[in-house]
Amino acid sequence: MKKEHVEAIKNDPNFQELVSKRSKFAWTLTIAMLVVYFAFILTIAFNPSALGTPLSSDSVTTVGIPVGIIIIVFAFILTGIYVRRANSEFDDLTAKIKKTAKENE
Repeated sequence: MKKEHVEAIKNDPNFQELVSKRSKFAWTLTIAMLVVYFAFILTIAFNPSALGTPLSSDSVTTVGIPVGIIIIVFAFILTGIYVRRANSEFDDLTAKIKKTAKENE
């Protein structure tokens, strides 16, 4: 790809919009995951008995097990949210960028 084409794509408003929206969205999801994960880790560090409490009086399963599973499921949900948006909004912007790039060749 020629340098002029690369510069034209970089200057395309659709490309700038794609980069901006994708970055903001990715950072939002990253922060959400980090908050949940570090809340779990800090709970383990400073109040381990909260997660070590049995689910019921005769249970060997502690509160920490379902909480850990919920965190894993939350990560999958965030991934699904990202994929859904990437396959709709981000792909539409990418198609516009490709179309503009082909027209300018």
